[in-house]
Amino acid sequence: MLSFLDPARPEPWASFLEQIDRVVPHLGRLGYWSETLKRPKRILVVDVPIHRDDGSLAHFEGYRVQHNVSRGPGKGGVRFHPGVTLNEVMALSGWMTIKNAALNLPYGGAKGGVRVDPATLSRAELERVTRRYTSEIGLLLGPTRDIPAPDVGTDEQIMAWMMDTFSINQGETVSGVVTGKPICLGGSLGRREATGRGVFIAAREAGRRQGIEINGARVAIQGFGNVGSVTAQCFAKAGARVVALQDASGSIANPAGIEVAAALAHVAAGGRLVEFPGAERIDGEAFWEMPCEFLVPAALEGQLTCERAHRVQTKIVVEGANGPTPPAADDILAERGITVVPDVIANAGGVTVSYFEWVQDFSSFFWNEDEINARLETIMANAVRTVAELAAERKVSLRTAAFIIACTRVLEARDRRGLYP
Repeated sequence: MLSFLDPARPEPWASFLEQIDRVVPHLGRLGYWSETLKRPKRILVVDVPIHRDDGSLAHFEGYRVQHNVSRGPGKGGVRFHPGVTLNEVMALSGWMTIKNAALNLPYGGAKGGVRVDPATLSRAELERVTRRYTSEIGLLLGPTRDIPAPDVGTDEQIMAWMMDTFSINQGETVSGVVTGKPICLGGSLGRREATGRGVFIAAREAGRRQGIEINGARVAIQGFGNVGSVTAQCFAKAGARVVALQDASGSIANPAGIEVAAALAHVAAGGRLVEFPGAERIDGEAFWEMPCEFLVPAALEGQLTCERAHRVQTKIVVEGANGPTPPAADDILAERGITVVPDVIANAGGVTVSYFEWVQDFSSFFWNEDEINARLETIMANAVRTVAELAAERKVSLRTAAFIIACTRVLEARDRRGLYP
C-alpha cells in the first residue's frame, strides 16, 4: 500500500521557517517584526484519554497551535491522523496565518490535531476522542478567539460534536465556534466542496495567464479525498482530461482520461481507487512522471520532493495540499520553468467559505449556494491575479509574491498594535 508518511520528507516547520527567511528581504521596515512569524503565539499540548468500547483505557496526544492573531481570531482546521506531530501542526498554523492574510480574511492562523487513526475507532470512540479533545483545548476556542474547521481525517460530524461540546460547556449554543458544520447546525452551503473548487479556480486563472486552456488539458491529481475528488470533478466538467490519480491505495492512469464520476462511484461503493476498472494501475513513482499540463498534489505535506521535482512532466503545479513542495524542490521547479501556484492561494477556498459561514452565523442570515460560489469565485480569482501581478513586478515566484502580500499585512497589523505592556 502507498504511504504518504515518507520518513525522508523535510520537517514542515523547517520548510515554513525557510519560506519566511526568503521573504524577509522584501519586507522593508516591516522586517523588524519578522521574528514574530517564526514564533507561534500559543502552543497547547493535551492528553486525550478515552474509554474504548471494550472497557480499556486509551490515551492520544492532541495539539492546538495559535501561530499569530494580529489580524483577528485564530482560524484553522483540526486533523485526526496517525502521523500528526507538533512540528506539523506548528507549520500548518503558520501557513494558515499566511493564507488568511493573502486572501485578506480577518483572521490569524491556527491549527489543531490529534495523533490517532480514525479508521481504528468505532463511531462511539471517535465521538469520545472529539469531545474530550474539544474540552481540553476549549480554553483557547471561541468565535472571536479561535475557530476550528475540518481537515484530514475530520468532517462535518466532527465539527458538530465539537460545537456541541463547546456549547454545553458554555451553557449556550455557540454555532460560530467552528465552521464546516452540518447545514442544520448553521453550516454554509458550498463549504464541503469549497477547497476543491478553489483549487480548480486557481488552476484555471494560472492557466489563462500562460495561455493554457482547461478544455482538453491533461491533469494528474494526488489525493482523491474531499479536496482531490472535487478538484477532479471540476476539471472534468470543464473539459479537461484527468489522466492520473493517486491515493493511499495506489496509483492509476489513463491517457485518454479517467471517468471521474465513475471512479467516485466505485470508491463510494467501497472499492479501492487502485482497483477502478476504467484505468491502468501504475507504480507510485510513475505517477509523478505522467505528462500533463496541471499537476495537483492534494494529499499531505512534503510530497513533491526534490527527486520528484526533477522528474515531473507538467507545466503548472497547483498545490491542493498544505506544504507539498519543500523550498529546495521549489527551486528545482523554478529552474525547470514550471509554475507553482502555492498552497496559501490555491487551497484557500475552504477557509474563504468558512469565513462566509462564520459571518452568516453571526448574522443568522444565510446565502444560497449560487451566491456562495459567486463570492468564492471573485475572491479566489482576485487573489491569484494580485499575486501574479506582484510576482511579475518584483520578478519573484508566485509563492514569494503571496508571502510578501501576506507578511506585509500581518506585520503592518503587528506594527500598528504595538507591544503590551
